[in-house]
Amino acid sequence: MTDSLDWTPAPLPAPVTLQGRTVTLAPLSAALHTEALWLAFQGPELNWSWLADSAPLSEPALRTSLAAKEAGSSALFFAIVPVKTGLPAGYFSLMRIEPAHGVIEVGAVTFSAALQRTTEATEAIYLLIRHVFDDLGYRRLEWKCNAENAPSRRAALRLGFSFEGIFRQHMVVKGANRDTAWFSMIDSEWPDRKPAFQRWLDLGNFDDSGKQRKTLEACRQDKTGNADPSLRTG
Repeated sequence: MTDSLDWTPAPLPAPVTLQGRTVTLAPLSAALHTEALWLAFQGPELNWSWLADSAPLSEPALRTSLAAKEAGSSALFFAIVPVKTGLPAGYFSLMRIEPAHGVIEVGAVTFSAALQRTTEATEAIYLLIRHVFDDLGYRRLEWKCNAENAPSRRAALRLGFSFEGIFRQHMVVKGANRDTAWFSMIDSEWPDRKPAFQRWLDLGNFDDSGKQRKTLEACRQDKTGNADPSLRTG
């Protein structure tokens, strides 16, 4: 027997700007963001082998790729703009959108070296999750990655997603088999996850050098911490 739901299909996500303390999410724009992203993506730190896209060979090629993402209807892309620079340092998307079921996926996560393992990267994910659950009212947010992509799997668990298993021979990407690791977060978990993000992002959680005092995992376990009410991340 299945549980009956008083459920209304969720809306399709629309372009919107989401403002945090350390980062802004803005609708991805080839005209506005190509030059800075081309510069940000230089260097070996960004491992394109895990992505559906290949590394762009030129700035015009990147512009064409971003223009296709901007115009596409199957995914909504956001540029990730650190407040301290005002320049985009990566992008990600909401994709595989199923409003009737309230299911959506965060995907195409493309972080430059300047964004990897930073407060800005964590806050960017937080802003997107908050938008999905609080603003759009979705029931389930998915995170999927190549099962061999250990950094992405660690990131999903750190962010509070639950591992659901491996879909074997799920895709063929760039001519190779991909087994896919599936993770999810559901709306009933968000009231617990949200304050943990807020506790972690609180200015008081960082010392003068910017080093975290408590990990995000520790903030999920600590129910007593209080986020700074002045933060605009709540």
